[in-house]
Amino acid sequence: MRSIATLALSAALLGTPAATAAAAPVQSAPAAPAGPETATHLVMPPAPVSLPEVFDGWVETGKATHFDDAAAADPANAAALREYGFTQGAAAIYKRGGDKLSLRELRFGDVSGAYGAYSYYRPNNWAKEEIGTGGASDKDKVIFWAGETVVQADFSRVGPMSVGELRDIARRLPQPVGNRGLLPPILAFLPQGSLQGQSTHYAEGPMGYAGSGGVLPAGLIGFDHDAEAVTANYSLPSGEATLTIIDYPTPQMAEAVEPMIRDYLKAGSKAQPPWPAALQNSDQASLEVRRSGPLVAIVSGDAIPDESHRLIEMVYYSANLTAIPQSGPSEIAKTSQLLMGIAALVLVGSMAAILLGFFLGGGRALWRVAHGKPASSVYDEEFIHIDLTEKWQEPAAAGESPHPKG
Repeated sequence: MRSIATLALSAALLGTPAATAAAAPVQSAPAAPAGPETATHLVMPPAPVSLPEVFDGWVETGKATHFDDAAAADPANAAALREYGFTQGAAAIYKRGGDKLSLRELRFGDVSGAYGAYSYYRPNNWAKEEIGTGGASDKDKVIFWAGETVVQADFSRVGPMSVGELRDIARRLPQPVGNRGLLPPILAFLPQGSLQGQSTHYAEGPMGYAGSGGVLPAGLIGFDHDAEAVTANYSLPSGEATLTIIDYPTPQMAEAVEPMIRDYLKAGSKAQPPWPAALQNSDQASLEVRRSGPLVAIVSGDAIPDESHRLIEMVYYSANLTAIPQSGPSEIAKTSQLLMGIAALVLVGSMAAILLGFFLGGGRALWRVAHGKPASSVYDEEFIHIDLTEKWQEPAAAGESPHPKG
């Protein structure tokens, strides 16, 4: 009944023919065919994952295996893949001469998920490679990501062109548009000084956080409240430090979690659950927690307290104001456009008058000079001329000739 009443009210307000139909008793009727004014919204499905059959001499053996479920793509890490928004994937084996190459392509819902999965699979200190948006390698293993896709490659023998051959795969990957193509905003809060390359790990859930070497127990962070976390290593003069930043939806949530984390670090050996290995191997004097807006930062590691404190103080939240798009121009915008139009009209009219004055006045001056006269008529002699030469009398009588008087 609420739906029927809502439909009737909406149709009446909009003034459409549907108002009468909504007020009448509901009857079963066949669906009307879509007319030319029927709005149709097409949702394009994501591009399917497709590995090439041949590239740079590598030839696919057999058929590629396609995955629609994370458990089929990677059973050991299925839970983490689901947290990152896994959608589909494929795997294939290639041969070239006596060499063998295994490729696995994983597709995610957005760039944040792809980067998170890339950082999850990539161990620290792998050599950086210029493939796609970012890549790394370790001997015969290569991993890179581009757009919403992560690609893992395993060579039987690494050659001088092995990494370069994968760039052909990266160029074929689709690129997302809109918000799906944005990196996680939390990455912007990481201080860049002394940051170790290939050490950043981004997590959207407890499995991804724990699997990528998180410092805190995953249950303490609050991923069930839409929290996100990033962990990175820093090379400080006195030792290595690990910085963890947790981003919460609101500052109030961060304010509630901060004392819980602080108490957990102060508990030491009595903490429940017990400290993870990353905390046990840290200098307890260097452990520190700090909140900035919706961010909670934790520093751990072997650096001295002064350097650890300096590092965590570099984490700060800066709110960015975003203009809310409007369906049409606002009244302020309309007024400003009107004033700008009036000003432009006055300016154009003034310029036209000045140019016209120069054109007419200058043309007249040139004409006078060309005819031997002064450029200005101010110097002309003005006088009144009266013709007083003759004055004729009235016509004479018949037979008389007219003659002038006097």
